[in-house]
Amino acid sequence: MTRRTRRRPARTTGTLPPEGAGSALDGGHPLPVRQWPITLVLAVAAVGLAITFAGGFKIGVLTIGSSLLLGAVLRLVLPEVGLLAVRSRFTDVSVLSVLGAVIVLLTLVAQPDPWLELPVLDNIGNLIGRQRH
Repeated sequence: MTRRTRRRPARTTGTLPPEGAGSALDGGHPLPVRQWPITLVLAVAAVGLAITFAGGFKIGVLTIGSSLLLGAVLRLVLPEVGLLAVRSRFTDVSVLSVLGAVIVLLTLVAQPDPWLELPVLDNIGNLIGRQRH
């Protein structure tokens, strides 16, 4: 009779892939095409980096944040996303959405000349102990 224990095994014998981790297309296509969801997200992020390095800070960082939001939408909508699937669908969509939204929001309120005015940020200096001169 095998004795059951609550201890973890000393050696991991394997892990299951996350839900939706299969290739987006069949094996007859080259790897970047089979993995088109992550290829698209990385391509948009690379374009954002290129724009940022070229001098368009806000547009470039907005593009990077948008690439994360695109990844969240793809992970939510598509049944198979390949390498874009890291954890459970809920975790992947949540993390990508929060990070993408934070990057976009911080870009919109970035100084100088913010594109989005948030009144709560007007007095943030007073809240952290800095005085206006």
